[in-house]
Parts: sequence; C-alpha cells; structure tokens
Amino acid sequence: MEITGERTRVEGKFEKQIVEKEKPRLEMSSRRRWAVTAGVMTGMFIAALEATVVGTAMPTVIASLGGLNHYSWVFSAYLVTSTVTVPVWGKLSDLYGRRLLYQIGIIIFLIGTMLSGMSGSMTQLIIFRAVQGLGAGALVPLGMTIIGDIFTLQERAKMQAYFSGVWGLSSVVGPIVGGFITDQISWRWVFFINIPVGIAAALIIGFALKEPKYHEKPSIDYAGAGLLMIAISLLMLATVEGGTSLTTLFSPDNVLIFAAAFILLLVFVLVEKKAADPLIPFKLFKNRTVSVSVTAGFLAGVAMFGAISFIPLFAQGALGSTATEAGSLLTPLMLSWVLMSVVGGRLLLKVGYRSISIVGFVILTAGFIFLALFQRETARFWLYLDLVLIGAGLGLTMLTLLIAVQQAVERTQLGIATSLNQFSRAIGGAFGVAIMGAFLTAGLAAQLNHAAQSGNAFLTVEQAAEFASNPNALIDPQAKANLPVETLDILQEAMAASIHRVFWVGAILSGLALLIAFFLPRQDESEKHATDGDAGEKMLMAEQTMINKRNQPSATNN
Repeated sequence: MEITGERTRVEGKFEKQIVEKEKPRLEMSSRRRWAVTAGVMTGMFIAALEATVVGTAMPTVIASLGGLNHYSWVFSAYLVTSTVTVPVWGKLSDLYGRRLLYQIGIIIFLIGTMLSGMSGSMTQLIIFRAVQGLGAGALVPLGMTIIGDIFTLQERAKMQAYFSGVWGLSSVVGPIVGGFITDQISWRWVFFINIPVGIAAALIIGFALKEPKYHEKPSIDYAGAGLLMIAISLLMLATVEGGTSLTTLFSPDNVLIFAAAFILLLVFVLVEKKAADPLIPFKLFKNRTVSVSVTAGFLAGVAMFGAISFIPLFAQGALGSTATEAGSLLTPLMLSWVLMSVVGGRLLLKVGYRSISIVGFVILTAGFIFLALFQRETARFWLYLDLVLIGAGLGLTMLTLLIAVQQAVERTQLGIATSLNQFSRAIGGAFGVAIMGAFLTAGLAAQLNHAAQSGNAFLTVEQAAEFASNPNALIDPQAKANLPVETLDILQEAMAASIHRVFWVGAILSGLALLIAFFLPRQDESEKHATDGDAGEKMLMAEQTMINKRNQPSATNN
C-alpha cells in the first residue's frame, strides 16, 4: 500500500483505485500517539501482571496473615469489582473523555495496590483487593478505547495485536516475577512494585493525550449503573461461590441469589428504556456486528478462562506433572495467542473480520476436541500442539471481535461498545469456570464412586467419598508420595475422565460460537462500493470515512 499525501493507493487483484485516506477519530502528532500508546500499554501490563503474580505469592501470604478459609475471596473480590465496573467506566469515558477516566482508574488501582501491600489481615487484603479491582476495571477497556480513538483501522488492526502480546507476556513472566519477589524480598512487594509503574502511566497519559472539549452537560444514568452493578455482583458471587459443585451451584440459597440478580436485571432493562441517556444503549444491539460479536465474545470468554484454569489442573491431577511443569504448559498457548494476534491483525483488512473469526473458532473448537480426546499415555508433544491450537484460536477471535465492534459504532459510543466487548468476555469467563468446575466435581465423584463400587481393592467407598470432596492428594506432592501407586493411578484416571468432560463443554461452546460467527455481516455485502478484488479493505475504509465525517465534534483541543 503506497500512501501519497491525503490519498491512499490500494493494490487490488484486478485494478488499482484511489480511495480517500482514512483518518483516526482523534488526530494528534505521531510523537503524542506513541507516547499515549506507551502509557496505555504500561497501564494494561500492570493490570494483567497483577492477575498472575498474586497467585504465586498466596501461599506465603496465608503463612503471614492466616485465613486459609478465605483464600478464594482474595481472587473473587478482585474479579467481581473489576468486572461489574467495566460498562460504567466505558460509559463515563464517552461522557467525560478517556484521559480523565483512565487516570482516575489508575489512581484507584494504585490506592488499592498500596493498601493491599500494607494489609495486616486476610480480611483487609480482601477489601483492598476489591478496591484494586474497581480501578482495574478501567484500565483494559479504556486502554483499548483510546487505541480505537487515535489509530486508523489499518493501524489499529496491527496495534491491538501487540496489545494482546501484553497479556501473553504477563502470563508468562507473572508467575516467575511473583515467585522471585516473594522469595527474595517480601510478598508485600508483589503489590508495591506496581506503584511507580502506575504513576508513570498516569503521567504519560495526562501529558500526551489531548481530547476535544465538549460543552454539553453530561447526563449520568445513576439508577442504571447502580442496578447493573448490584445485579452483576450478585450473579458473579453466586457463580463463584457455587462453582465448587452442581449441588452448591443449584442450592436453595444460591438459586435465591440468582433469582434476585435476574429480577434486578429486568428492572435495569426497564429503567434503561426510559432513561434519557442510558448506561447501555440497547439500540447498539440492533447493530448485527455488535450483537453477534458480544455474544461470540461471551462464549470465547468461557473457552479462554476454562483453558487457563483447567489445563494446569489436568497436568498436575491427571498426568502427574509438578506445579512448575503445569504452569509452563500455558507458555505455548500464550505465545501462539500473541503470534496469531499479530498475523490476524495483518490479515484483517485483506480477508475481513468475519472470515478470521470463523477460522479462529474452527481452530479453537478443534483444540478443545483434541484435549478432550487426550489420554494419559499419549506423548506430551500432542498436548503442546493442542495448546498451540487453542492459543491460535483465541488470538484470532479475541482481536477480531474487538475490532469488529469498534468499527461498527460512532466515536460517541466507542467507550461503551469496547467495554461491552470486554465485559461479555469477563462474564463468560466467570460463568464458564463455575460451570466447568461444577461439572468437574460431579464427574470426579461419579468416577471415584464407580471405581470403588466395582470391587477395586485399592479404593474403598469411604476413600472415594473423601478424595471426591478433597482431591488435594492429586496435587500435593507429599500427599501423593504417601499413596499406594495403584490408588494414585485410580485417582489420576478419574481426574482425567472428569476433566475430559470439562474440555467437551469447552468444545461444544466454542462450536456454538463458531455458528454464531457466521452471522457476522459479510464485507462483500457492500462490494458495490468498491470495484477491485480487495473489496473488504476499501469497504471498511469507506465506512470509517463516513463515520469520521458524521462525527467530527464541534470542539477545540486542550
């Protein structure tokens, strides 16, 4: 592609045609753009890193603060608050601007980070992790929104791929950094290390990002925001706490919480329909690209979090790997994710987001099917290959669905649209892990009970019930060493069969996402706007140009 002045020459398959050069939604100098990019990437990196380093430090934290029975809440508190606030941050950024809201998000995140490192009890740590999550809810969606503002479609397709690399890098180095800091310094510095980095990110964004001033007084949908946050909090709490088994998930207390959450969601919908400026404009979902992308993103979130959560458990509990070996299994998945994000970004304008999404979900579904068929005696090479497939599928689909949503809306709705994409993925992940965890627990109990009742001399009914309720013997090296080899083999076989059910759930949901991806609009539906073979690129550029002309704000720069 040759760029000359304000025009772009597109090399088509059959002819050459001059089309108008696309402009970013928010124009600025090249130096400022790259400074903003550095600030956004830094903010996203500390948010992504925090999600991985804390897990490594938690055994030491428990030894220092106690509170083993509240262990899961250290993660749940962060997950809930960082998820429920995503659409609120997105909407507020549409009203008040990205810079202000991004800086506020970083400040809240850093306050929670500092207080977490100063915690004197497990209760304090849980509360401060919730505060940290409130700020983290802004960093990723608003970071992606800012990139959507300052780069053209062609540039954004490449840039978003590099941002996927931030997540991959954090997933690989996070456990290593967390372990080193915990062993060599103190678990408290797992939190403190983020403070200077976060301050630098906030300052860079403050100085480099200049936005137009809008003189209209924004209207904030307080009722809608409150209802949505309470409803989603209840849903996630019921899901996280009930995900230990099917019995717990559908217990009377949990069903009541689910019912209350759904009632609040219905009230939220009614309130939004009457709101002058709703938190989530439901007219967005009339746009087929948005509705299909958000739905497919929800299912992709189930697959992503399911893979990250249960593959290490499969390695330790079924294959007998060490914790280090199990953690390293995610490395090929993440590296493949990053690589295919870059490849997908470069192919996006040539083949269109619909085709890339379909190919990505085909690969993702195949990866889960192969995992579900993987046997304990199969060579580890094939397991690594499966993980490469899953990473490739996630890399192609996550990037493409995000750009499809951003490309389908006006700048005034870019914040909430991007946030909905991230929100649906996070909610899908929470529900996916809970449902898969419940299937795992139920399957393990059934497998062990069947083995015990079949007259196996190495496993009694009482032992089967004990191992089903507390399968730590499959993970704890000392506990495994104390078990007879025959008993350990029975337990590992039961764990393998149970996790296979989880992987089949992932395969089915990925396949469903594949079917949904076929409903994404075809780029060639508007091929009449272009006359050469590269219709996808020109159509997208033409659509973006129309959006830019329609949405130039009558504003002055800061």
